Amino acid sequence: MDKVVKSEAEWRKELTPEEYRVLRQAGTEAPWTGEYVDTKTVGVYRCRACGNELFRSETKFDSHCGWPSFFAPADSDAVTLHEDTSLGMTRTEVRCARCDSHLGHVFHGEGYPTPTDDRYCINSISVTLEPAGE
Repeated sequence: MDKVVKSEAEWRKELTPEEYRVLRQAGTEAPWTGEYVDTKTVGVYRCRACGNELFRSETKFDSHCGWPSFFAPADSDAVTLHEDTSLGMTRTEVRCARCDSHLGHVFHGEGYPTPTDDRYCINSISVTLEPAGE
């Protein structure tokens, strides 16, 4: 996979202010506001910044947390995980492996009935959905 490396000025030019805030500054969209929270469309979720395939609809599930949730990435190399100690707690941040954009966080052991017991809690604004067949 070819890495995408751009200056912050280039990212600011290509992304909307809200996309930049979330993808490049590790912001979070408000719960229940993202376009993919309740989406059931079959397809592939790609990084909004670089187009990298991140998640597939088969791994999306209803977590009722306010953000789209997936139990696994499309490929083990699609995302990278990083310790996040912001907000006075330790969490695991999820970033796009290709362009290093912030996607959300992953939580483990919450008791969801999924094959991995992982919840990749992803900001809708961090991804685009490519419906199957397109």
